[in-house]
Amino acid sequence: MCNLYNITTNHEAMRRLFPKFGDVTNRVDPQLDVYPDYPAPVLRNLADGEHELAHLRWGMPTPREFLKTEVDKGVTNVRNLKSSHWRHWQGVETRCVVPANSFSEYGQEPDPKTKRKPLHWFALNEEKPLFAFAGIWTTWKGVRKKKEGPVEVDIFAFLTTEPNAVVKPVHPKAMPVILRTTEEIDTWLRAPWDEAKEMQKPLPDPDLIDLTPSNDNEEQRSLF
Repeated sequence: MCNLYNITTNHEAMRRLFPKFGDVTNRVDPQLDVYPDYPAPVLRNLADGEHELAHLRWGMPTPREFLKTEVDKGVTNVRNLKSSHWRHWQGVETRCVVPANSFSEYGQEPDPKTKRKPLHWFALNEEKPLFAFAGIWTTWKGVRKKKEGPVEVDIFAFLTTEPNAVVKPVHPKAMPVILRTTEEIDTWLRAPWDEAKEMQKPLPDPDLIDLTPSNDNEEQRSLF
């Protein structure tokens, strides 16, 4: 489950990847360490056919059967949009894209030295170019934090799919759905569901790298 990502982009990269959003992309500034329930920039469709950039809190409503109290911490990653809970947000008016430059997953085995699971960062290449997660959004009323009390806020989550060969050794269950081109983004935001759902697939193996140094590389560096 991806619960941490980075936005380290610039305005020119935003304009190139999201040309149909015009000058609103100038309002996206670098944002390191986006965690669940943090506000983050999202490019979304609206019911009237327009689109906008907004800062939404990360975490869609939890299915009721999994809630034990009134506090709903939210669901950050969505896999099965066919389920009765998630299919409400299949429509164009509740789709969005989430700008990002890298995302992270914890490794499976603790580091022998630190006894902690290592955090792996993934990107399209070492330069960490901009991409987008395929997401959904909604307006929600409820309690996210007990101290905060009831709120009405716009929230989002992004889709996941089966992992490719780069992510699978680190996180064997899933990886985020990544959109890399204006055409893929336009399909997700505007196409009928039967076409848009085809975007929910893993990124080809050669198109993603693990930025985390391997243990072998770490050991070699320690010799010098």
